[in-house]
Order: sequence, then C-alpha cells, then structure tokens
Amino acid sequence: MTYQSGTYTLDAAHSSIGFSVRHAMVTKVHGRFEEFEATIEFDAENPANSSTTATIKTDSINTNNSDRDEHLRNKDFFNAEENPSITFKSTAIELHSEEKATVKGDLTIKGITKPVSLDVDLFGSAEDPWGQTRVGFEATTTINRNDFGVEYNAPLKTGGVLIGNDIAIQIEGSAVKQ
Repeated sequence: MTYQSGTYTLDAAHSSIGFSVRHAMVTKVHGRFEEFEATIEFDAENPANSSTTATIKTDSINTNNSDRDEHLRNKDFFNAEENPSITFKSTAIELHSEEKATVKGDLTIKGITKPVSLDVDLFGSAEDPWGQTRVGFEATTTINRNDFGVEYNAPLKTGGVLIGNDIAIQIEGSAVKQ
C-alpha cells in the first residue's frame, strides 16, 4: 500500500464517531455523534509532518433514546448550548507501519483540553468508482469523562454508580483526497 501526500477530508456518509460507557455497573450504553468534520494533512515523505483536526457537534449526540440524548445535551453532561463543539487537534503522528499508527493530540470537551493518544489501524488506500482517492482507518482511545468536567452520576442501591468514568471512543473513517 502506498499513501499519497495531500489533504484528506472525512467522508461523513461513510464514517462514524461512536462511544461506549459502562451503565448501571452491568452493561454498556453505545452512542454516536451524527455531525462532525475532520481534515487530515498527510505528508508521505515525512509522516511526522502530518496533522489532523476534527470538530464534533455536541448536540448531534445519538444513543437511540431521545430522553437520554436530551439529558446528555444539558448542563449535567455536555452543556451543548454553551459548548457546541468537541474538538481535536493533533500534536504528533507516528506511522509505525503501513497498517499501524499513533495519533497524539489535544481533545477539548466543555472547554477543557487534555492530551489523548489514538491507536490507529490503517486499512489502505484505493481509488473509488468516481476517481477519488480514499483511505480507510479505525482509531480508538479511552478517556476519563471526569477529566473533561463531565461528572454527573447517581449512586445505585446495590453499590456503585450509574455511569462509568471510562469512555471508549471508536472512529471508523473513510477520508477522501481533495
């Protein structure tokens, strides 16, 4: 596989940004964000010179439960009215092989910025039927929601709390060369 230098944009119709969190100590709730955009500036000669930025609209959260989604948008969680976006800006990209990379960067949620590291699986590059160069990847990380001021919780009668602190983030991406 050979990756071409250039600017790539995430194809929202063929990508997803999802998450999961422990719920009631016994199961997980899964969700996703419906509105997002991302740009990757890739330098094939020197991948360390590459960069990426992403913006996610917080009010586009979808857990397939409208009451829960409204609660997640309010001040107990994302406070989407005052914090309309979650942002990511890379600080380093390490290409380990044609199939593996690490992307380090600054994640901002509710105005709080913390460093995160994404493990990236690269699936290759191909020309689609419309003549566009497309790359595919999957990126994962886990964050502690309390680090970003998302601290709402409720105790359970059986012990423990309603919502886990660790949020697993999964990005399945298809990016198109511009």
